[in-house]
Amino acid sequence: MDLKRFTAVVVGLGAFVLPASPAMPAPAPVPEDIPVGLLVDLSTGQTLFSREADRRFVPASVTKVMTAYTAFKLIDEDELRLDMQYLYPASLEEEWYAEGSNMFLRAGERPTVAQLLLGITTVSGNDASVALANAATGSLESWIDLMNANAEALGMRDTHFGSTNGFPDGGQTYTTASDLALLGAAITRDYPGLYRRFFGHRGMRWRDIAQSNHDPVTGRVDGADGMKTGYTNEAGFTFLGSAERDDRRLLMVLAGAPSGRERDVASRALLEWGFDNFEHTTLIDAGAIVGSAEVQDGSAARVNLRLERDLAVALPKDIDVDSWKLETVYRGPLVAPIAAGDTVARLRLTIDGENVLEAPLIAAADVQEANMFERIANAFSSWMN
Repeated sequence: MDLKRFTAVVVGLGAFVLPASPAMPAPAPVPEDIPVGLLVDLSTGQTLFSREADRRFVPASVTKVMTAYTAFKLIDEDELRLDMQYLYPASLEEEWYAEGSNMFLRAGERPTVAQLLLGITTVSGNDASVALANAATGSLESWIDLMNANAEALGMRDTHFGSTNGFPDGGQTYTTASDLALLGAAITRDYPGLYRRFFGHRGMRWRDIAQSNHDPVTGRVDGADGMKTGYTNEAGFTFLGSAERDDRRLLMVLAGAPSGRERDVASRALLEWGFDNFEHTTLIDAGAIVGSAEVQDGSAARVNLRLERDLAVALPKDIDVDSWKLETVYRGPLVAPIAAGDTVARLRLTIDGENVLEAPLIAAADVQEANMFERIANAFSSWMN
């Protein structure tokens, strides 16, 4: 039997038909002169808007989100303490004081890791980023190696970091909107407490210097809490942002905007568009049996497939849909032995022929390898069919 073929079993079609209703929502409010854009509903994993999401660009200060993520990971692993102080040296003051966005650290000061993180996430301190790297690992090279290792672990396949702060580095630092969405999802999901503590502040004061956060959505879009703007002449104006309402988190990326004002207006409008035009619906509850899969050389000819988690989907409000189609898709037949709980298939939702969402399906029971008599019975049944 050909194990390369795909088997699809259509289930539950009639239960998910919507009556005719008004048209799809208006197009996403992202001007054409912003070349890269992405809006993802992290609660379902769906992409609500995408434009050149896999196109490489220079992230500029958005790089600092990976610097924060790297610090959060070390803190979570008890390899870095928030109250640890760092003696800021004269060499770094000479190199970084007032160089681009800055916390304005002075030689001889002893900021804590927590203060440096706040300087990075709130006022985009280039000096704070370099100071944190040295405080944590002793060198920029070691810190950048950690950043790139974390990017690889997160699946950021089109990303490389050449600096800790996104300062122009001859093209060594680059990323894509898709990769930044992976990073944004990880930092909000894996370290929610640290994320809430260090992102979303409207400003900070260091000594007698008070500065405001340039984040265009926090305090302006309901539920917005960061993350990071970026700008260089080479990169244009970029933003990685997020907002959460009613347990629904949206994450957005805009890159290459021609002006800060256009980026900021589009960022706010895109998040509002995502919340206003889409709503969550749970189609099937976790644990439901949604189909079965054929098993080769097993003690049973088929195994039931169970939904591992709720099948929740973000759908355009008042969408005009003739039919919804749910199908279980697996590479099969499956080969015994199979353990209950093994992920063996996917449940695919399509609307009008377009893939909307896929969810993992697990085996609902163990299927042992067939004994001699079961193999004979299976062969006979296959021959009869």
